[in-house]
Amino acid sequence: MKFKGVIFDLDGTLVNSLEDIADAMNSVLQGRNYPTHDYDAYQYFIGSGLRNLVSKSLPETHNDEKHIDHCYQLMIEEYRDNCTNKTKPYDGIIELLDHLISHNIKLSVFSNKSDELTKKITTALFPNYFNPIVGLSIESLKKPNPSEAIEISKSLGLKTEELIFVGDSGIDMQTAANANMFAVGVSWGYRPEEELTANGAKYILNHPLDLIKVLQAEGVKILT
Repeated sequence: MKFKGVIFDLDGTLVNSLEDIADAMNSVLQGRNYPTHDYDAYQYFIGSGLRNLVSKSLPETHNDEKHIDHCYQLMIEEYRDNCTNKTKPYDGIIELLDHLISHNIKLSVFSNKSDELTKKITTALFPNYFNPIVGLSIESLKKPNPSEAIEISKSLGLKTEELIFVGDSGIDMQTAANANMFAVGVSWGYRPEEELTANGAKYILNHPLDLIKVLQAEGVKILT
């Protein structure tokens, strides 16, 4: 198979955004005198959209839908203004992207973060690397629903089987399988390797440039 494009998850795959997300949510919790959480706890809250993260962060005594909606809006307001304070690309990501572009590999981002914030962070940290950049606009389209990934393949002018989907969670691997794309997991994100392999990862990357080796192993003529 000659892969011609790569779709990347954002949080935990391209960027380490955990501290900015955690800081924003903890600010909301502190403002309401609720218990806060450490960064390790937020690793398991991230991945299914920020509204879901808000629900997991709130105390059980204040976890009704109306309260979640209100705190979600507060969290988004806080995070929108501070989403690139500490967030940065993982070591080796920019080098990988430059290498892929130089070999005419098409690049896209698909995240369960809101579409607005996905575009804001991606364009701020990776100008001119990705098109399209797709975040969550409708809750029902959230990964592992493959609909948006399939639409990305159409936008890129590629068949789904010509795309690698790279992510750090089981949800990402499920999305790849559901969209008939090649699932590749990363070990530096927010989920354990066991979760990735259990959900269908074909390869696990220990460094971003390992993706070059995957492409070569799968028959893509790409120079190191």
